[in-house]
Amino acid sequence: MEKIKVLSVNISEWKGTIKIPVDKISLTNIGILGDAHAGKWHRQVSLLGKESIDKAEQEIGRKLTYGEFAENITTEGFPLYQMKPFDRLVCGNLLLEVTQIGKKCHGTNCAIYQETGNCVMPKEGIFCRVIQDGELKKGDLLEYHPRIIRTHIITLSDRASQGIYEDKSGPLLKKLTESFFAEAGRSVSIENSGIPDDEILLEELLKSLIEKNTDIIFTTGGTGIGPRDITPDVVKALLDKEIPGIMEMIRVKYGMQFPNVLISRSIAGVAGKTLIYALPGNPKAVKEYSDEIFKTVEHSFRMLYNIDEH
Repeated sequence: MEKIKVLSVNISEWKGTIKIPVDKISLTNIGILGDAHAGKWHRQVSLLGKESIDKAEQEIGRKLTYGEFAENITTEGFPLYQMKPFDRLVCGNLLLEVTQIGKKCHGTNCAIYQETGNCVMPKEGIFCRVIQDGELKKGDLLEYHPRIIRTHIITLSDRASQGIYEDKSGPLLKKLTESFFAEAGRSVSIENSGIPDDEILLEELLKSLIEKNTDIIFTTGGTGIGPRDITPDVVKALLDKEIPGIMEMIRVKYGMQFPNVLISRSIAGVAGKTLIYALPGNPKAVKEYSDEIFKTVEHSFRMLYNIDEH
């Protein structure tokens, strides 16, 4: 577990101005008390590492003071810009959740830019919101907890569950998911289950995974129109919101070449904070579907957790 040292805590009364170091800060569900950036939004607290400040000093050619880039918390010991949204920082009771890496620069209209001639915050600063109240002061240590995306893959197949043939779609989807999150710089844990095409078993398993706040559930198989193809019907009954566009686009894209694709009843949606995607059982289709689904996952999480990127 990475430990990140707090070098300074800083506040200002006005946005776009240099922040002044103080003895300690109190953080609540609206951010830092007495700071201009407090409020019911996702960028309540800003952090910048000394590692980034040192680079800026070399470019600017002078010594910089903590808070000069309008960061609330100046740290040392870890490159903050390598973090990802939904990672967490902990100090005692205090719990911060990373919501954004960098931001749009205000340019010459910003006092920080005018003072320094350059601003490192848009590139390497990070922003957090307060999940649990607490206090922070110079010398405290923040524990860094990367968010692990908990994923479960369910293969539905009467024959595979009986060992009549080897499940190929589940292992392939696991490999593709691991590769996607690795390239995105995220940690992921993946579990697999194999069950027959049984409505009751699938419903019970899905409900259990949703109650455990699983981040993503994939199912493979049972999306056709055969008498045992029950997956979309079970999934749809558990969704709070359906996401029809993903599967509609996939059916159109591949259905123009292969009309049989249009028979697939694959479905996507949200139950609680869990994203659920019901894919066909064919390995080729798993690759085609997952390629399109992965493009939407990061933005879907941001929407689910109320992070407005605009």
